[in-house]
Amino acid sequence: MSSIAEQIHRASPQGVVIAVVMIVVAALALVLAGWIPVVFSIATVFLFAGPHNWFEARYILGRLPARTGKLFGFFAFSFLGIVGLTLAFALIPSYLRVGAETADFATAYAIWNTAFLLWIAALVQMRGNTNPRFDAGWVWPVAFLLIAGNWMMPFAFSMAVVYLHPCMALVILDRELAKSRPTWRPAYHLLLLLLPVGVAILWIRLHASPSLPGTDPLTVAITSHAGDWFFTRISNHFLVALHTFLEMVHYGIWVLVIPLIGMRSAPWRLRTIPASRRSDGWKRGVAALLIIGLMIVFILWACFLVDYGTTRYIYFLAALLHVLAEVPFLLRVL
Repeated sequence: MSSIAEQIHRASPQGVVIAVVMIVVAALALVLAGWIPVVFSIATVFLFAGPHNWFEARYILGRLPARTGKLFGFFAFSFLGIVGLTLAFALIPSYLRVGAETADFATAYAIWNTAFLLWIAALVQMRGNTNPRFDAGWVWPVAFLLIAGNWMMPFAFSMAVVYLHPCMALVILDRELAKSRPTWRPAYHLLLLLLPVGVAILWIRLHASPSLPGTDPLTVAITSHAGDWFFTRISNHFLVALHTFLEMVHYGIWVLVIPLIGMRSAPWRLRTIPASRRSDGWKRGVAALLIIGLMIVFILWACFLVDYGTTRYIYFLAALLHVLAEVPFLLRVL
């Protein structure tokens, strides 16, 4: 208890404000996810899906080097994997015949999962080859172990990605704190202990709840995304609440916390983006990229208003790009 008190006493006013913001956002997300999970899921995706991608792209641009140098192969292979895996995933529904057997779907996803794991393992190895402080000797045994498990239960691997992806923001925030606010990390780790407490509260309250009402396509899409077709013995009320809670924590980190901690200036100031300092042409290119990103955010909002269900489906398919992009970025900052 004394160490906790000392950390609070030494915390800066900004750190206290950010900690309070994180606690308030997580608490509100917990209450709303448990109370109105479907409505809250619709609202969070509508409000934060586009903005969080923009802030994430802006943050990554600020952390990438102006020139790739000896990491050219790493970045090139990362780009090929991000684009290639996204396109391959998008082709799975059209590749499979309507009414295909479950085994056909399982095989398709097992193949994609295998390619995904091999891509990550290769990136880890490449990162280890360029950074002597990074030991990558463990990666291939772990990768092949996961691949074997994936072929036994390919849908389980897919569900693990769905529920673990929101936690990537927490890991990236931890790395940012290690670099720019190392004295804040112990307090942040204490805050992380609240996350399993929130999950436990949802489980105690909802694990035996009846299924969510509603058979409309949007509700079915939300419950399917949460995996009620896979976790058949668990209430889909709990599954949707859990997934929505984790997604809101993910959005809150990217939209509120990382901009306050990780951006060295206002988002529109390009001087903190290394690539923009290479030349006037690069500066104009970075500015155009960010402006196009903002336009996509507004277009996404308009499309949500016109046809929420279709837009949500397309968004989550395209959002795989940013999910995959987080992998090489996290390896880059290690």
